[in-house]
Amino acid sequence: MRLALLSDIHGNIQALEACLQHARAQQVQAFAVLGDLVGYGANPAQVVERVMLLSADGASVLKGNHDAMAVHPPALAKTVGESTARWTHEQLSSSQRAWLDALPYTAQLDKVLLVHASADEPAQWRYVYDERSASASLEAAAQWPGVHYVFGGHVHEQSLYFHGANADLMKFSPQSGIAVPVAPHRLWLGTVGSVGQPRDGRPEAMYAVFDSARWNITFHRVPYDQFAAASAIRRAGLPEYFAQRLEKGR
Repeated sequence: MRLALLSDIHGNIQALEACLQHARAQQVQAFAVLGDLVGYGANPAQVVERVMLLSADGASVLKGNHDAMAVHPPALAKTVGESTARWTHEQLSSSQRAWLDALPYTAQLDKVLLVHASADEPAQWRYVYDERSASASLEAAAQWPGVHYVFGGHVHEQSLYFHGANADLMKFSPQSGIAVPVAPHRLWLGTVGSVGQPRDGRPEAMYAVFDSARWNITFHRVPYDQFAAASAIRRAGLPEYFAQRLEKGR
C-alpha cells in the first residue's frame, strides 16, 4: 500500500490542495493526516471540511495540539499559537469542532504507528527533534504489538531515525523525491514535515509517501501559491508574522 502522510496543515488550504494533487499523481492508495489541521492559517473551516471528506473516504486522521486549542481555546494566551486559537474556534462550525474534539491521538495501521508528536504520552505533545526524543518515542511505541514504524509531525521538519549497526539511534535528513529503503527488520521513526507551514527556509509544502510493499519512504516538497495563502492571512486580520512565515518558509 502506498500511504500519503500529511501533517501540520495549519489552515493552509492552498498547500493542502497542492499536496493532495501531488500525492494522487504518485498513485497513493490511502491518506493519513497526522494532526494540526488548524492554527496560524486563514482557512481553518475549509481545511477541516476537506479533511473530513478524506476521513469519510477512509483516511486516518489524528488530533494535534492546535486542533485541541481550537476546540478549547485557553483563557489566557501564553504563546503565539495560542493567541489566535479563539479566532480559529470562531471560524469553525459546532459540528467541525465536535469532529476535531473526537479525533484520536494515535492510530495503528499494521506495522505503522501514527502519532502527531511523540508516542511517549501523545497528549503531552512532546517534540521529536533529536536522537534522544526519537528514542523515547520508539520505546513507547513498543507497547503496540508488531509496530516497526512510527510516523509523526509536530516539528515541521523532515527527518528519519533508525538504529545503526552499533544499536545507536541515528538521524538521517532525506532528499526530496528520493525513496529511502526502510526494511522492516529495523525500527524506524519519521517526521514528515509540515504541509502548511514549513520552517526550514524553503516555502514548499512538505509531506511523505510510505510504500509498505517496497518498504521505502519518499519525502516530498511541493510548490504552491504561498503568496495567496499569505494574502488570505492578511485579509483575515491575523498577525503579519504568520503571512511572512509562509512567504519565507521560516
